[in-house]
Amino acid sequence: MEIEPVKPAFNAHNKTEYPPAHTAEHILNRTMDILYHCGRSKNAHIERRKSKCDYELSESITSDEIQHIEELVNEVIARDLPVTYELTTKHEAVSEFDLNRLPDDSSDALRIVRIGDYDACPCLGLHVEHTSQVGSFKVSSYSWNDGILRLRWKIDE
Repeated sequence: MEIEPVKPAFNAHNKTEYPPAHTAEHILNRTMDILYHCGRSKNAHIERRKSKCDYELSESITSDEIQHIEELVNEVIARDLPVTYELTTKHEAVSEFDLNRLPDDSSDALRIVRIGDYDACPCLGLHVEHTSQVGSFKVSSYSWNDGILRLRWKIDE
């Protein structure tokens, strides 16, 4: 008698992301945290044609800094890093990840998305298999208002 492995029960995922843009969001989030220690975006809207991410920053940044962000994100994309998944539990993940954004009724099972050695976070969304499949990243505009930096960006395939 063959026993099938138990599949973890995840919360329902209510959207279908565009994998290249969603993967770019992960890379952008890590890049912003490295540069500005601001954590991951506080609000994001990711689409095929244009996307936006909001970060808590005490002051605005310059156009030179925007160019630097673009360069760093595109360098990571060009590294052709593998995008992999692992399963874990909240109890195991709490020491490595900020779980505060998970819904109170979220399942105990978590899927961690790893982008090579660059980024890792809990996520149920769709991603590419390797970062080189993302295309090039470009910030189309940005604004800062009352402690929130909004980056509007797109990827060109």
